[in-house]
Amino acid sequence: MTERLDYEAVGLISGLEVHQQLFTRHKLFCRCPSGLYTTTHDGEVLRHMRPTLSELGEYDGTALMEFKTKKEIVYLLNHLNVCTYEMDDTPPFLVNQEAIDVAIELCLMMNMDIIDEIHIARKQYLDGSIPTGFQRTAIIGVNGWLPFRGRKLSITHVSVEEDSCREVRDKGHQIVWRTDRLGMPLTETVTGPDLRTPEEVRDAILLCGLTARSTGRVRTGIGASRQDVNVSVRGGSRVEIKGVPRAGHAVRLVHNEAVRQVNLLALRDEMRRRGLDSPDAIRVHAVDVSEVFADSDLDCLRRALQGGGRVFAVRVEGAAGLAQHPTQPDTVFLDELSGRIRVIACLDEPPIVLSAAALPEFSDRHRTLERLRKRVRPGERDELFLVFGPETDCRTAAEEIRLRFADAAQGVPKETRQALTGGFTTFERILPGPDRMYPDTDSPPTRVTAERVAALKARLRPAPWDRIERYMKSRVPEETCHWLIRRGGADIVDEVVARTGVDGLVAAIEIGQRGRALRRAGTPVERLGAGEWVEIFDLFAAGRIPREAISVVAARVAKDGGGASAAAAAEGIALEPRERWREEADRILDGCPQAAEPADRRLRRLVGRAVAMLRGRAPAREVADHVRGRLEEVAR
Repeated sequence: MTERLDYEAVGLISGLEVHQQLFTRHKLFCRCPSGLYTTTHDGEVLRHMRPTLSELGEYDGTALMEFKTKKEIVYLLNHLNVCTYEMDDTPPFLVNQEAIDVAIELCLMMNMDIIDEIHIARKQYLDGSIPTGFQRTAIIGVNGWLPFRGRKLSITHVSVEEDSCREVRDKGHQIVWRTDRLGMPLTETVTGPDLRTPEEVRDAILLCGLTARSTGRVRTGIGASRQDVNVSVRGGSRVEIKGVPRAGHAVRLVHNEAVRQVNLLALRDEMRRRGLDSPDAIRVHAVDVSEVFADSDLDCLRRALQGGGRVFAVRVEGAAGLAQHPTQPDTVFLDELSGRIRVIACLDEPPIVLSAAALPEFSDRHRTLERLRKRVRPGERDELFLVFGPETDCRTAAEEIRLRFADAAQGVPKETRQALTGGFTTFERILPGPDRMYPDTDSPPTRVTAERVAALKARLRPAPWDRIERYMKSRVPEETCHWLIRRGGADIVDEVVARTGVDGLVAAIEIGQRGRALRRAGTPVERLGAGEWVEIFDLFAAGRIPREAISVVAARVAKDGGGASAAAAAEGIALEPRERWREEADRILDGCPQAAEPADRRLRRLVGRAVAMLRGRAPAREVADHVRGRLEEVAR
């Protein structure tokens, strides 16, 4: 970490929202196929979004913010995976009961109370990610927990909801979405604010993912699981880091957000010392200064003016030097302004905003700055910013500068922030509130009976923590335990052990380590189900193939199909009687001339030769033991 932080001293708390796509045949509210991704489209739909009142007659702040962007929203449609429902031209079908069952199984695994009557709600989204302007969602379970680091990680609720579109591009006032993912069922698992360090956040993400994978009913691969991390420090506010792609990335993201909030609280204190202690105290003046920079060779300003845009100077009274106040490691408050302007004013050509006190070098810089000061007349304690582009967007940018300083006077604003590479974040939107939720009158409730829950509980797979404890008692490495559960291999291991009687450690190592190595080498091991693995291990248990041949036979079965016996025969693998291969081993030893070499080197050489000569016909370990015994006899 670039900056050290005492997480306990600053009062860091964090919680998760884990989104997991479910493995179902159809989408959540229509009968289009789920999981069918496309890269082409048959048509486009253009939409503009506007906010609507909540049931209490109030507007959601996030919806109003999205409306200010004046976005033109384009949807790319492929007839293979969308229908008129996704475009809000057809009412929803009845909710997909297969998805409800999977969500209930996940709730049961997390010790939750199942809702006995499921009601669909609408959640407003005006960023364009859902063409209807809202997402249909329903709570399935509440009040759960997971065993975590010797304590309980609380799970407040689990919802089932429809997935959003995939973003193709976002430039200026136009955003383009692909709709193939739209409407796929996913669960949202929400934890309590129980996590106290970035490392705990990482481990909790892994635990939630492992729990979902252990059901065997969720999708895997890029984008199938996504995490939002909520972070705050003492005196700060809840900030949501959106779209954390991997658990390991959360460590730096959470740390940097904690640093950011501590620095923003210090900025608030400095502003209060200056009398900038309320939104009303923030006074901003925007002046068109295009003529001042008409002959400037500063590239960003020249491009804006040549494109028909304008240059505005934005004076903030009493804010001198605050733009350079640190926020995240290696970033400053100017970057906070830049993020707001990029999203809301849609001025996205970097540099998005300039501080007049730190302009880059350009010709005639001194005379230009003198003309700028005469035009704007800033005071000694004022800060001056430059924004450039279409006039309407520049005026929106000036207002966003005022609003961001007003937020800074209060401390840490409640935001949703986008995760960036390197562990940094940038502004995405104002944090949504409860005003965006209202009932979906198009969808009837679903009654969940005790008999349905009991039937799902009866087929529930073992909890991952129980499996890990059982495997580790058999000396299976912990990393292998996790991989088997994540990839579905744990079920195969359990069935192999139950049906063949082989040692659990042997089965776990061969399937979870050597099978994994085969996959990395390009062997289609995923073709092998429990039946194929049982057949392979039957040969081993019956003494027909040695252990080192298990992966060889598995690779042959995966590539060519067919049975394990045929694969072993094709590889020339068949154990000979112990007496026969020992005689051949003795002949190999007798045929090796004595050499002047250390005993341990001679042992390695002769073992290697015998194992190679008897490969597939004798167990390698037994061959090595036999050679070692013969050499010890000779030495005596």
